[in-house]
Amino acid sequence: MTELRNIAIIAHVDHGKTTLVDRILHQCQLFRTNEEVGELLLDNNDLERERGITILSKNVSVRYKGVKINVIDTPGHSDFGGEVERVLNMADGVLLLVDAFEGAMPQTRFVLGKAIQLGLKPIVVINKVDKPNCTPEEVHEQVFDLMFALDATEEQLDFPVVYGSSKQGWMGPDPKTPTEDVSYLLDMIVQHIPAPKKVDGTLQMRITSLDYSSFQGRIAVGRVTRGTIKPGQNVSLAKSDGSFKKGKVAELMVFEGLGKEKVKDRELSSGEICAVMGLDGFDIGDTIADFENPEALPFVKVDEPTMSMLFTINTSPFFGREGEFVTSRHLRDRLYKEIEKNLAMKIEETGSPDKLLVYGRGILHLGILVETMRREGYEFQLGQPQVILKEIDGQKCEPIEALTVQVPEAFSSKVIDLVSRRKGELLSVELKGDRVNVEFNIPARGIIGLRNPLLTATEGEAIIAHRFKGYEPWKGEFQRSRPGCIVSAETGTAIAYAIDKLQDRGKFFVEPGEEVYAGQVIGESPKPDEELGVNIIRVKKLTNMRASGSDEKTSIAPAVKFSLEECMEYIADDEYLEVTPKSLRIRKILLDENERKKASKRTVEA
Repeated sequence: MTELRNIAIIAHVDHGKTTLVDRILHQCQLFRTNEEVGELLLDNNDLERERGITILSKNVSVRYKGVKINVIDTPGHSDFGGEVERVLNMADGVLLLVDAFEGAMPQTRFVLGKAIQLGLKPIVVINKVDKPNCTPEEVHEQVFDLMFALDATEEQLDFPVVYGSSKQGWMGPDPKTPTEDVSYLLDMIVQHIPAPKKVDGTLQMRITSLDYSSFQGRIAVGRVTRGTIKPGQNVSLAKSDGSFKKGKVAELMVFEGLGKEKVKDRELSSGEICAVMGLDGFDIGDTIADFENPEALPFVKVDEPTMSMLFTINTSPFFGREGEFVTSRHLRDRLYKEIEKNLAMKIEETGSPDKLLVYGRGILHLGILVETMRREGYEFQLGQPQVILKEIDGQKCEPIEALTVQVPEAFSSKVIDLVSRRKGELLSVELKGDRVNVEFNIPARGIIGLRNPLLTATEGEAIIAHRFKGYEPWKGEFQRSRPGCIVSAETGTAIAYAIDKLQDRGKFFVEPGEEVYAGQVIGESPKPDEELGVNIIRVKKLTNMRASGSDEKTSIAPAVKFSLEECMEYIADDEYLEVTPKSLRIRKILLDENERKKASKRTVEA
């Protein structure tokens, strides 16, 4: 029987994790010499490639010196913690990948904390040692301190360290001496990561992720914890509510290279990661157990969502122009399909059939869902993101985030001022080269809409990262001042002449020639909380007089364009974000100006 190693890779966004997996796959000669192979093989989702982040965990395997190594790629962002926690249950060890210049980042700490709690053996890989001004030895010390702070055991603290550059394709024991390839890292994995323990007894396998095939339907993926499993075996499915369902394994597959291989005439024993076909009605966290005497494994606890957003059908005047799926039934079906595999997301019904509250781990977590739905042809509207409050021991509590901002030293006071106004509590200021690392604890509601002011105040230099820390007592109200808005008073096409005449009133979000409707937010006024209604479709009056030199040229400042996440953070509580496959439009919930005035009057009186 082949020796096994199951290893998960932990790294912060953009520290080179997926590039390292590419190198391991090439090292183990997974491809023919004449085969054309792209980069970032594991980021096979368009969104992952564009953003350079891993969203969904992936499984691949390589064979090295007679040992089969199952490599599990994990997301680096704490918003995808639901993925991380399940995935780590399949591994016996972790590769902690750290940038030789930036060191361990907040999101790395989050995932590493989970791995240490599970008792996994770490190997530390200090990557990008070819970067100028990097400090691999200091980063090594920093990782040791971090593991110590996370209550690592003596055995975990005695971790091997590998230095190298994934981009240049080498790994070795010394940062100053490049080697030929990444074989040193593979040797360390075989030597230090324990092989899965063989556990005899009746079958137990926890379903940790789902796959889907148009031929076989839903596929359960997980690791055999105890006993053996083989094709054609009768099994029981232990559900989270304590009930059991009978079923049969139609087909069994193991991960080989980048694909799957069918298991025919052998059984898989404890430690193997496999995909099971033929079962019905299973969910992530359920246990595939013995047919006669089923025993369930403990259910995987996933961190609770911390933020909610209202999803509703598009009711704007431009409804149905760009999207393929626009009805409440389409929206409802798609969202319920998402929570089948996205454990950290929840849905709550509202009083209206065309409105649903979706709960997630943060703006990025919800934003990835929204962007995916846009690309699939959905059209809908979003309400302002809200944090989820809890009552703990009779006290109102709110989610708190650990926020890290890296900026040039000259801007640090501006950052501290901005964050403090949002009830942020300064923890430390640390000088690192020519930049300052500032750490805060801040309420999650303070992070909504913080990125833009921070980037403006620091001239685009701020590097911002945050992770969920826990619930703490309510920090009190703070002023979330947003600049006022310019709202279109008419429906039609934006005219360059009209924009030119209105430029002194603020910045615009629309270009000449774009279609707008009455009630759409088309710009930003510098006065806080001001709502300015303008006619942007006004054309120049024509006369039959020719006046030489009196026709001035229009020179219009470029329109401000927000990304999806920026739009989600920008909208106010009386606005919706209209999302279609081609456009993002911010609009007032009440499109009629008179209705808005009546509503604000009622609010003031109340």
